[in-house]
Amino acid sequence: MVNILVVDDNESIRRLMKTYLIRDGYNVFIAADGLEALDLLAQEHIDLIILDIMMPHMDGYTLAKELRALQYNLPLLMITAKETIEDKKKGFAVGTDDYMVKPIDFDEMLLRVAALLRRAKISNENKIVIGDITLDYETLTVTTKTETIMLPQKEFYLLFKLLSYSKRIFTRQELMDEIWGFDSDTDERTVDVHIKRLREKFDKYEEFKIITVRGLGYKVEKF
Repeated sequence: MVNILVVDDNESIRRLMKTYLIRDGYNVFIAADGLEALDLLAQEHIDLIILDIMMPHMDGYTLAKELRALQYNLPLLMITAKETIEDKKKGFAVGTDDYMVKPIDFDEMLLRVAALLRRAKISNENKIVIGDITLDYETLTVTTKTETIMLPQKEFYLLFKLLSYSKRIFTRQELMDEIWGFDSDTDERTVDVHIKRLREKFDKYEEFKIITVRGLGYKVEKF
């Protein structure tokens, strides 16, 4: 059974989310803030986290950032009353995979949870399938209807990362740290060069597009 952790300081909201998630077949754990969530994660296997932003002791932004620093790659669905684009940018920048604004439509929440879990399963299996395109992490290849393209390692890792978290904005520094390593002396402009090469190879395909987010970095839109 899929284990979901709900992190929110509002007991009524926690109870409602738990009820809907259990009805949909999930096993649910709850925590009132980020510190409780980290303690629970040390004891239980969790497949996905739904987290609020405004919480005592450790807020949602800090929790998301801490989870990514600790190499937790599970999907994060941030649910909050904050709805400005700056709030959303901050949420995605610290590692959130999806974002919903209160008041919550719980049926929509269940759809988003299912979509995030499907995406995570594909990523864990080291393959991403988008329409007629398949990325294979083991062979560093991208297979289409008409050809199989073997990419240089860094190009493949960059594309795989962006496609694993479509619509999430990655800064150049985040991509540098993850793909080239924290201690790399490579300039951030290297990311731009690799993005340019990927666009030259895949812009003709309609399944996805690499988007430049001015002042922030890059994201992928799937179609």
